Formats: sequence, structure tokens, C-alpha cells
Amino acid sequence: MNHPNATTLRIGAWLVDPTSGQISRAGETLRLDARALRLLLHLAQKPGEVVSIDELLSEVWTGVVVTPDSVYQAVASLRRLLGDDPKQPTYIATVPRLGYRMVATVGAPPARTDSVPHSGSRRRSALLFGAGAVAVIALIAVLGSYYRRDEQVSGASDAASAGMRHSIAVLPFLDLTEQMDHEYFADGMTEELVEKLSGIPGLQVPPARSSFHFKGQGATIADIATALHVTYMLDGSIRKSGDTVRVAARLVRVDDGYIVWSQTYDRPLDDVLMIQEDIAAEVTKSLTSKVTPRIGN
Repeated sequence: MNHPNATTLRIGAWLVDPTSGQISRAGETLRLDARALRLLLHLAQKPGEVVSIDELLSEVWTGVVVTPDSVYQAVASLRRLLGDDPKQPTYIATVPRLGYRMVATVGAPPARTDSVPHSGSRRRSALLFGAGAVAVIALIAVLGSYYRRDEQVSGASDAASAGMRHSIAVLPFLDLTEQMDHEYFADGMTEELVEKLSGIPGLQVPPARSSFHFKGQGATIADIATALHVTYMLDGSIRKSGDTVRVAARLVRVDDGYIVWSQTYDRPLDDVLMIQEDIAAEVTKSLTSKVTPRIGN
């Protein structure tokens, strides 16, 4: 029987191996991309404490200028991977206007026991458990720092080796509205963007059905990039406040995981189709200047 290595952590029901970027639970194993792993580790470093959006931007998106929408999207994606319900969270709770809090139990994985310990052993075990808990928190901090320094050594680099420098995939946009009842709008936004981006000369864009295949699958950016043979990813989200809808979009270069462009668009929610077409046109116009110079290389 294989035992978790010294760096393995338990977060709720999941065993997290930061060295491989894998999480496992009841025979299920998933791989997190570098950003999602750093986000999970940073929240786990402060269990029960409120971690502000500004702190996450500073610690998880070090050296990259992004908007809070990047945090919202990353947390939503991480929750899906963990199987967490944002309305009744068992892992990551939202603290309105403040940030997020890790509500799951964080600690070392259970040690294998082959015999019943004597009372002296029990006392030693209690002391070791207390020391181990402290060590786990320290380990999370060290590993979080490690992943900030070595961000480029991630699975996303596999996609770059394919040499597909002229391609971009549009991931299904996330519905982050309060009631989560605008998925139809998010899906329509995705399809409209695929159509508009397909009109950029020399740019290969997988059809929308290829992107929707990964919806809710918990696949990492690296996995999707490899499967679709692309070097850019466009993802985003929609939120709603009163009669106004906000669409956030960002462009990620998959070889290093950096966000090379991001923007938000606010529109009155009166004509859904016109909003989708308008924003898709704006995004395409902005991305043309970001992507097309590389097409000629």
C-alpha cells in the first residue's frame, strides 16, 4: 500500500499533493493548474481566517496586473473541482465585501497504525500531532512560495511544445450571478466570441462544441490546451447588479500561465443578443492587437 509522502496535506476530504499538483478523494484524482494550486494552498494556510481579495491578488497573482474578477473566476473554478457548493460551502466560504475563508479542516493525512499504542505512545502521539499541525501550516507557506517562484514549471508548458502559436480557445464563460440563473447568457457569450474570433485572419479557433465538452469536467488549462492544440485561452464570467450586466474577459497564454489581457464591460440588460454581439466585437477588436502580431512570426 502506498502512503502519502511528507508533503501531502488533507483539506477536508481531499488529499493534496503540492509537488505533483494533484488532489485525490475516494479513488478520484484531479490535477490542478499552478494558479489554482497556489490559491488553494494560500487559503489553506489560514484556515478559518478571512483572506481579502487584495491579499489573494498580491500573493497568488504575484507580478501580474489583474482585476478582482480573476479572483472570482479562479475561486469559482476551484469550487467546481472540489465539488463545493457556494451556497452551502464545505471548503471555501464567501465573506461578502471582505473576501474568502477556508472552512474545511486542514491538517496532515492520517498516519498508518499497525497496533494499538501504549499510554506513553499516546502522549507522544498527541505531542507529535500538535507539532505536525504547526508543521503543516508552515509547509503550506513554503510550498506556496515555491509555486510563486516556479510558476512557469507547470503542465501548461506541454501545450507550448506543440508549436501551435496561431490558435485560441474560448472556454465556457462562468455564470457568477447571485442566483446563478443566467447560464444561457454565459453560453451565448461564449458562442458569439467563437464566431467573432474565427473571423481573425490566420487565427485557428476550435468550435464552441469543443470548448463546451470540457464544461463542468474540472479539466485544467493545460489539459484543455493540449486537447484542443491551442496556445491562448479566453475565459470570462458574467455578473448582474440590478438591470446592469457585467461581462469580464481575460486572455491567458498557456505556455506560462500569464494573463496578457483582461477587460470588463458593463451594459444595461435590455437586449441580450445585442449585448453579446456588442461585447464580442469589442473583445475581438482588443484581442486582434494582442494576438495578430504573433501570427506573423
